[in-house]
Amino acid sequence: MLLPGIFTGYYPYVIDEVIRRIKASDFSCVQLDVSFKDCDAVKEQLTKEKAKAIRDKFRDANLPVIAVSAYTNLVHPDPDKRKANIAYIKMMMERAMDLGCPYVASETGTYNRDSDWVWHDDNASESAYQEACEVIYDITRFARDVGAVFIVENYVNNVIGSIDQVLRLFKDINLPNIRLICDPTNYFDESNIDDVDGQLRRIFDALSDKMVIAHAKDCKRAASAEEKHAAIDADESHTFRGSGAVELPAAGLGILNYDLYVKLLGRDHPNMPLIVEHVEEEDISRARDFVKGALKRQGV
Repeated sequence: MLLPGIFTGYYPYVIDEVIRRIKASDFSCVQLDVSFKDCDAVKEQLTKEKAKAIRDKFRDANLPVIAVSAYTNLVHPDPDKRKANIAYIKMMMERAMDLGCPYVASETGTYNRDSDWVWHDDNASESAYQEACEVIYDITRFARDVGAVFIVENYVNNVIGSIDQVLRLFKDINLPNIRLICDPTNYFDESNIDDVDGQLRRIFDALSDKMVIAHAKDCKRAASAEEKHAAIDADESHTFRGSGAVELPAAGLGILNYDLYVKLLGRDHPNMPLIVEHVEEEDISRARDFVKGALKRQGV
């Protein structure tokens, strides 16, 4: 059976309270954001001892950590900012096994200076792809050396967004410790948002063998092209709700065919974690029940 989980970053509390609330919400696992009120890896160096203490708290609560978040813009056009971003993800890779899981997640990034999720025309250039590929190769080799696995989350407004771009990246990197997050909503733009089922099938036909975890959010046509954020106490990667032609709300609030999504996921990956995201805390129970309903209907 697919295992419903949630990002810890949607609970803006100290570690013990986050764990208590996730347990009360009846999730089976977590994608770990080290952004607690009493420990934030973006603001402080994460020591081995602190990482192990966090890991043990989730183990004692029987909440397996299935991935570690390290979302950052790997191709930021400001050289100093890019250097800091790469140092951050490498630090998280060094601590990954101390946190309980080798999988470390990030998007690939954009050349937009003001946002990690807004399109920039340079993203489409061959030089941008080559530069992104060089950075990703470097961090993937680093991950291999410290026992971590880089799991890529593509996004249509980033340098790596489409099915073909993901396929090219995996062919060019060609290392055993780079894998893919399954999130079909990240592939939708103006060109394919009216063909949800067809795009879902294309994603799984082309990329299923590279997937190691899955995300549960939704998609729909946006009323405006502006970047959208929810007014919640969370990192920007969790307040983000879409940019451009497609909005990315919580599961059940868009047009993604969830029965087909989980049917394909269960067919190819019958025990894969499915992590709820893009929620507000008061909406977590509804989103969880919506996802579980689809899993029950499809028997996965």
